[in-house]
Amino acid sequence: MSRSILIVSATNLEAETLKKIGGLRKVGDANGYFFGFNGLDIELLVTGIGTTATAYSLTRRLYCGKRPDMAINIGIAGSYRDEIHIGEVVVPGSDCFGDAGVETADGFQTLFQSGLSNPSEFPFIGGRIVLGDGLGAGAAINMKRVTAVTLNTGSSKPGTIASIRENFNPDIETMEGAAFYYICAVEKLPFMALRSVSNMVGPRDKSKWNIPLAIENLSISLKEVLIGI
Repeated sequence: MSRSILIVSATNLEAETLKKIGGLRKVGDANGYFFGFNGLDIELLVTGIGTTATAYSLTRRLYCGKRPDMAINIGIAGSYRDEIHIGEVVVPGSDCFGDAGVETADGFQTLFQSGLSNPSEFPFIGGRIVLGDGLGAGAAINMKRVTAVTLNTGSSKPGTIASIRENFNPDIETMEGAAFYYICAVEKLPFMALRSVSNMVGPRDKSKWNIPLAIENLSISLKEVLIGI
């Protein structure tokens, strides 16, 4: 029996990384959301941007259809590290919600720092959701594991970036990753994510971004993972 893989992306642009894979064939659905590749049954889910859209779309899919054997989140990301370059594809080894918390006179506190949530309560480990041993873990063994933070507002102001660095010490930033990790962990669905760096986190200047390179490299890495499953 072939394995079923759910590919989850926030946008149609990021979804193109799957559709660019050579040897991918469309299966049945005229809208192009079902594919076959390397003996795998692949379904594509485009959720919309941000944690709310991701949470709604992914949860609805898991309860309205055959359960997949694994889910893979794909997309672009911003890098906090000079050594994680634009165009590099990484695997978030853990993720967290970077804008869930409270503001105090001394600055931002996470839900865990403020005592509102237990950082060790499932699915959290030390306030983060940690990547398990999914079906694609072996295929991604040569890809860099990173620490991610998820925010519904992309960071660009120096003060905001400094606060995020202090509280989370992240390698990359996305707008959906922690919601995807949270739902998959709670549902005990094997999961992983591939994120390709499109920009360095800093003042918003899209002339310094390289989304085409990020998409191209993400497609290559996704193919490697799918072959390795």
